[in-house]
Amino acid sequence: MRFFVYILFSGKTEKFYTGQTQDITNRLEEHNSGETTSLKTGIPWKLVWSYECSSRSEAMKLESKIKKRGAKRFLGDLSRGA
Repeated sequence: MRFFVYILFSGKTEKFYTGQTQDITNRLEEHNSGETTSLKTGIPWKLVWSYECSSRSEAMKLESKIKKRGAKRFLGDLSRGA
């Protein structure tokens, strides 16, 4: 099964959100429809980065790594080729 790790950005709140899912399209729709109560204030969320993993375990490890580093810093590292 495929799993995706993703980073969303809200221009409204200037915040990032990191998560993992099997269906990235559906998950983004859920976030933007207000189904995720804690993220309602950030609507609309935009997908700024995603990565496909081969297992949920791999996705969870990557999600944890990004959250520890911080999404903004993680994305900055990618742009610098680190």
